[in-house]
Amino acid sequence: MSQPNNIKISHPYQVGLLLGLGALTALALANALTSVASIVTSIITALFIALGLEPLIQLLQKRVKKRGYAISIVALGLIGLVSIVFLLILPPLISQAGAFINQLPTLLQSFIQLPLIHSLDLRFGGAISEALNNSGAFLVDSKNWPNLLGGVVQVGITLFNGVIAFLTVCILTLYFMASLHSIKAVSINLVAKSQRDKATEIVDQVISSVGRYVMGQVVVASINASFVFIVLLISGLPYAVVLAFIDFLFVLIPIIGSMSGGFIVIAVSAATMPPGTTLAIAIALICYMQVEAYVIGPRIMKRAVNVPAALIVVSALTGGALLGVLGALLAIPVSATLLLIIKEVWIPQQNNK
Repeated sequence: MSQPNNIKISHPYQVGLLLGLGALTALALANALTSVASIVTSIITALFIALGLEPLIQLLQKRVKKRGYAISIVALGLIGLVSIVFLLILPPLISQAGAFINQLPTLLQSFIQLPLIHSLDLRFGGAISEALNNSGAFLVDSKNWPNLLGGVVQVGITLFNGVIAFLTVCILTLYFMASLHSIKAVSINLVAKSQRDKATEIVDQVISSVGRYVMGQVVVASINASFVFIVLLISGLPYAVVLAFIDFLFVLIPIIGSMSGGFIVIAVSAATMPPGTTLAIAIALICYMQVEAYVIGPRIMKRAVNVPAALIVVSALTGGALLGVLGALLAIPVSATLLLIIKEVWIPQQNNK
């Protein structure tokens, strides 16, 4: 039987044609990924919310005996919490956010004129003032907001898209809560039968650890934001709701989040309040950060998966570069999952070789 002849590409036209087709294919795939990026991000967000609620569902399931009842209770509680946020927090947040954005250039100029910042700015040849002014111009321009939010929520750009994205995440979260066990069973069946017991153990550990991590970080961020709001309310600092909300988002990112959120609050206080008030706010926040780092955080996160500090920083920066603030928030649980899989699967395989 004659062997088929191998097709050889030697003519420059053929090479150029194949390279052009390859480039067009790559562009088409890139456009396709860009088109579905928001959908993928919504799915990932909903999955991690479901994982964060899983420990609460398991706790309730021990009391009510049926998982369906536990899911219903959690879902009703989540709907009630969202309703409270919409009725009590959202109206002042929107009004203060609009005023804060309008005053942002003035606040930045006031911050630049502080003696310490002004002297540092002169020493660095105006680099600080230029960076802050560029940042202020970027934040004030509403066209840039979707980039900050990962292109999912679309706050302030199109309310319709924001509502659709929010409802999509809510529906997907309910779906993942109800079908998490089914998804886990299907995933385990894809593994070889001899490895299914080990795979079940690893999946359960991932769900438990990441769920506690997500829920624990939300609790830590909520306590931090509540403390910041109380301190700002007592001190009379404007935009207390907005600054507490910004602090909440930052604190969701461990280690660097609490310091970043605190720095923003102190900077706004320095630009708008007397030095004595700013000093008092700074002392209160620094003291709370110590309590959070050594008392609150370890107690809440003691059963969650441990992630090295360096990996947290790298993951947050990478996720922020890819998907904005939302990417930075989701990068930590993803890194925790990968770290656990490496620890439980890859390292034992390497030790057995």
